[in-house]
Amino acid sequence: MQGYRSRWRPTPILGRVAERYLIRTFGCQMNVHDSERIAGLLEAEGMQATEELDAADVVVLNTCCIRENADNKLYGNLGQLKALKERKPGLRIAVGGCLAQKDRGLIQDRAPHTDVVFGTHNTASVVDLLRRSEHDGAVMEVLEESHTFPSALPARRDLPYSAWVTIQIGCDNRCAFCIVPAVRGKEISRPPEEIVAEVESLAATGVVEVTLLGQNVNSYGRDLTRRRPLFAELLRAVGAVEGIERVRFTSPHPKDLRPQTAAAMGDTPTVCEHLHLPLQSGSDRVLAAMHRGYTAERYLEKLATARAAVADLAVSTDIIVGFPGETDDDFERTLEVVAAAEYDSAYTFVFSPRPGTEAAGFGDRFVPPAVAAERFARLTVVVERSALHKHQARVGRTERVLVEGPSRKDAAVLTGRTRQNKLVHFAAEPLSPGTFARVQVTAAAPHHLLGDLVEVTARPRHKTRIPVAAL
Repeated sequence: MQGYRSRWRPTPILGRVAERYLIRTFGCQMNVHDSERIAGLLEAEGMQATEELDAADVVVLNTCCIRENADNKLYGNLGQLKALKERKPGLRIAVGGCLAQKDRGLIQDRAPHTDVVFGTHNTASVVDLLRRSEHDGAVMEVLEESHTFPSALPARRDLPYSAWVTIQIGCDNRCAFCIVPAVRGKEISRPPEEIVAEVESLAATGVVEVTLLGQNVNSYGRDLTRRRPLFAELLRAVGAVEGIERVRFTSPHPKDLRPQTAAAMGDTPTVCEHLHLPLQSGSDRVLAAMHRGYTAERYLEKLATARAAVADLAVSTDIIVGFPGETDDDFERTLEVVAAAEYDSAYTFVFSPRPGTEAAGFGDRFVPPAVAAERFARLTVVVERSALHKHQARVGRTERVLVEGPSRKDAAVLTGRTRQNKLVHFAAEPLSPGTFARVQVTAAAPHHLLGDLVEVTARPRHKTRIPVAAL
C-alpha cells in the first residue's frame, strides 16, 4: 500500500494572478468528494472560486456515466461553453470523472474546444494538465489505476461541519448493470491509520460529522489483511475520535454485510442509526442475472440481523425496475420484498443500458418502456406507503437534528437531519449550519418530517468557515 500514499506537492501558481474557477459536478458522492479535492488543488495554485460562468478562467466538468442522459448533460454543457470560449479565448475547459474515464478521446473529437480530459485516477494531476494545455494545446490523460486517494489531496469542502472521508477506491464486484468497476478500477483500501488520522484532523477543525466513502465499504480491508471484518473495527476506531458526534458510511453491498458490522453500529454511540442496503430486485432470478451474490431471502435475513443489533434503525435502498428479462412475476417478487423490508426511503430507477456493461448487451430482453413505467409507478406507491408509515410513527417524538441551513423553498424554515438521516423542516430564527437542536416532530410526509424547535443544544464549533466551491 506504500504506493498509494499521497504524492501531491504544491506547484507554482497557474497562469495569471487571481484567476477564477468554476466546477460543475454530476453524479454520486464520489464525484462530489473529487470536486472538493479539485477545488482544493486549484486554490492551492492561488485561484478563487466563482459562481458566475462569465467570470471563470477555468471551468471543470466532473462527470458521471451511470445515468442514460449523462452524455447529453456533458455535451449540452460543452456546447454552451463553446460560445463562451469564442468570446473569451483564454478560457480553459477541463472534463474529468467517470464519463471522461470511459469516453476518453471521444470527448475532444465531439468538442474540440475542450482543453483537458482527465480520468477518475488523474485528479491529482489536474493542475499540471491545465498548465500543459496552455503550452501544448489539447491534452488527454486517463490512467488505469490511481496512486493517490482523493482524501490525501487538499480540499475546499462544501460544509465546514461535515466531511467525506475516502476509505476505499474502486470496486471488485461485477454487477451486470454497473459501469463503476470499469471507470473506477480495482478495489483498493486505504490504511486504517491514515483514515483515523484524517478524521482526527477534521475534528480538530470543528467537523462533527464524517461519512466514510467507498464503492463497497463492507468489503473494506480485504486487500489489506485476511483478518476480518476490518470495516467493523474501522467504525469503532473512527467513532472513538474525540469531537466526532456522527459517523455515517456509504455504500455497502448486502452480500458483504457481516454481523460484526451491525454489532459495531449498535455499540458505537457515534455511528448513526441509518443503513443504506441496496436491494436492486426482489426476484432471485433477476438477482442472479445481475450477479448480485445474494437471494431475496438472504437479503431479508441480513436486514433482520442489522435491525436486531441497531435500535431504531432506518433503512434505505436502491431498486432497479425493468432489468432486461424481468417478468411480471419477477416484479411481483420485488413488490413483496419491498413490502416486507418496510423501507424508510428508496431510490428507484428504471433500467437504462450503459455502454460497457454486460446488461447493455441484453437488448433482446429489454422491457418495453411503457411496461417499465407502469411497474415504476406501482413500486413508488409501495415505497411511499412504507416511508409514510415510518415517518408517522415519529410524530410526537423529539429528535436531535443537525441543522443544514434554510429551506430552498422558504428561507424562514430551517432544515436539519436526524441520526436516521431523516430530513426535518422547522420554523425558527436563523441558526448557523452545524448547530445541533432538539425538534419536536409534529407532522409527517413520505420524504420529510415537520416539527417545532424545542431548544438549541450545541452551536457550531468549526473555527473558520471554508467557502463553498462552485459546484
